[in-house]
Amino acid sequence: MKDRILEIIAEQFNVKVEDLDEDTNFVDDLNVDSIELLELVMTIEDEFDLELEDEVLENLATVGDVIDYIDAQDLDE
Repeated sequence: MKDRILEIIAEQFNVKVEDLDEDTNFVDDLNVDSIELLELVMTIEDEFDLELEDEVLENLATVGDVIDYIDAQDLDE
């Protein structure tokens, strides 16, 4: 699942998967704005068939935050 999340993020923001790690910050490292982050969230929701609540969105600052959140969900892959 982590690899798929990294692939989605890399594709969405036109970076290489190898350039991402769990500490990569969307704003500081990738210069992502709020609209781009929302588009990422929508892609992740579609990919993993889940819905992220607004309070969760506010806490997604790094790649690791996204991975941790999705890992915490009880998803059937």
